[in-house]
Amino acid sequence: MKPSIKFAALVLAGFAALASPAFAALKEGTQAPDFTAPAYLAGKPFTFKLADALKHGPVVVYFFPAAHTSGCNLEAHLFSVAIDKFKALHATVIGVTAGNTDQLADFSKETEHCGGKFPVAADADASIAKQYDALLPMRPGWSDRTSYVIAPSGKIVHVYSNLKPNKHVQETLAAVEALEQ
Repeated sequence: MKPSIKFAALVLAGFAALASPAFAALKEGTQAPDFTAPAYLAGKPFTFKLADALKHGPVVVYFFPAAHTSGCNLEAHLFSVAIDKFKALHATVIGVTAGNTDQLADFSKETEHCGGKFPVAADADASIAKQYDALLPMRPGWSDRTSYVIAPSGKIVHVYSNLKPNKHVQETLAAVEALEQ
């Protein structure tokens, strides 16, 4: 194959990967990997422990590529707008990212993003994203846009992966509501 044809094929494959939804390997019914991570809520640092959060109800763990990027800004804002609905169902929401972790304190308190309504956790070495198979293929070391709903038992009850941020809140909220039925 000529080099120019190989290059064109690689470019087309890259565009296809960007346009298609992401696919998480962890499936519904799988035990969620436990994790502890440095996190921020309204700019204040604390340590987030999944096991502790599960004692209070379901947990939505949503992975996002990086703070202060357009899609992640939108996704955080959408979760912040819906946070009272999650809280009414006794659900904890935590955003986790391996990208721009040095910016999470500001990101967690800015009104146009999290607005201090839910925490975001730093996954500086992408080890949590790796455990959840939520790594961004085209940007190694960054988190993919994948959302998990974890039941208080620790089992994953819903997985939604899509690089477009628009439906993550709708998908996870519906899954948390289904747990209540």
